[in-house]
This record gives sequence, C-alpha cells and structure tokens, in this order.
Amino acid sequence: MPQPPPTDPPSDLPPDLSGDGAQTNLHSPQRWLIELRIAHADLDNLIDTASRVPGGDQLALQRLKKRKLLLRDQIARIEFELEPREPA
Repeated sequence: MPQPPPTDPPSDLPPDLSGDGAQTNLHSPQRWLIELRIAHADLDNLIDTASRVPGGDQLALQRLKKRKLLLRDQIARIEFELEPREPA
C-alpha cells in the first residue's frame, strides 16, 4: 500500500502563519494549505479504495483514517491562523 504524504510542514515555514497574504513563495502558508488539502483528498480516495477490498487490512485502514484526521486538524489550524482578525 502506498505511503501517504508527510504531514510535517517544511522546516523553513515561518512560525507566524498570520502573514499579510503578500507572500507568494513556494513555502507560504497558503501554498502549504493547498498541499495539505491535496494530501487530504488523496487519502480520502485511498481510504475509499481500500475499504472496498473484501478482507482488507483493517489496521492499515484505521491508520489511514487517523492520518486523514490529523491532516484535517492541520488544515483547520492553518485556516484559523490565516483568517483576518475581527476587531473586538
């Protein structure tokens, strides 16, 4: 079974993800968010395919599902950091 993509951000990703959106380089939070969404969709397809196999490896399927949840959490965290703050 193919390995899912890594979920760790690049080491040169800035710690402050609340940038002004002016970043257009390959390591911007927006770019990382797109890559995480693609990885999430790929895992979703892989899980769907693996769940159709009768007698498939249930442990591997559970690991894929857990990895997908971790990706979803990372996506939500980055989206929250990128949202503009509303004044109180």
